[in-house]
Amino acid sequence: MMDMKDKVVVITGGATGIGFALAKQFGAEGAKLVLAEPREHRLKEACEALSSDGIDARWYVCDVAQLESVEALADFVWREHARCDVLINNAGVAQKPGRLPKVDMAEARRVMDVNFFGVWHGCAVFGPRMASQDTPSMIYNTGSENSFFCAMPGAAAYIASKHAVLGLTENFREDMPDHVTVGTIFPGWVASELNPPEVNQYAMDTDEFAAIIYPQIRAGERFVVSHAYNRVRIRERIDAVEAAFETHAPRYDGDEEYDVRTVIARMRG
Repeated sequence: MMDMKDKVVVITGGATGIGFALAKQFGAEGAKLVLAEPREHRLKEACEALSSDGIDARWYVCDVAQLESVEALADFVWREHARCDVLINNAGVAQKPGRLPKVDMAEARRVMDVNFFGVWHGCAVFGPRMASQDTPSMIYNTGSENSFFCAMPGAAAYIASKHAVLGLTENFREDMPDHVTVGTIFPGWVASELNPPEVNQYAMDTDEFAAIIYPQIRAGERFVVSHAYNRVRIRERIDAVEAAFETHAPRYDGDEEYDVRTVIARMRG
């Protein structure tokens, strides 16, 4: 379990919702926070609230969809603190509901730019710097239950972006040295500004969610989870995949002949 006292924690999308709830968890244990998002007034409000509780919280206006903005954020963090111990790539946007053929491509790209490329930018910019520190550190990317299955209709861009975050993170884990922990956070339905206000009453409270996942982050878990019923939906997909393979591509002796990792290992051996 990483001791968070005096650790430098950067949270994108940190002024509201899950990001702010996590900021309170980290801050309560003495972490030094840097919150980032595009809306300066929300950042000021969040940092003022945290500071009133005695938490060291600073902010930086950042649009994660823009690589140069994330690079400027990293420069700010290293200028202010000389390091980053924990990065939470949490910034995300919702999609305007609509069936895929009717979704405007500009809307789809907007969602992918923030939800997927925003995470990519955070990993690409902060990853090498954190690796070079040669001290234990963490990078967590916020996916979704929609990384595993389709939780809602009419949200192809959002769901695709969250599937992509899982793939990116799993690959990125292999790119980082052992002292940099990399994992994915999988929120289920959590109350936030991404939801229509009238339905937030049915979603998990953000502080409740943060309290569930915070110990998992501290422990360096690969998959950070919360909503128990997600397993039912995940199992539905896994069972369907298993059935397809059992019917059309059952196991046989020597079937690893076309397994990429097996072949690479043999070539390297």
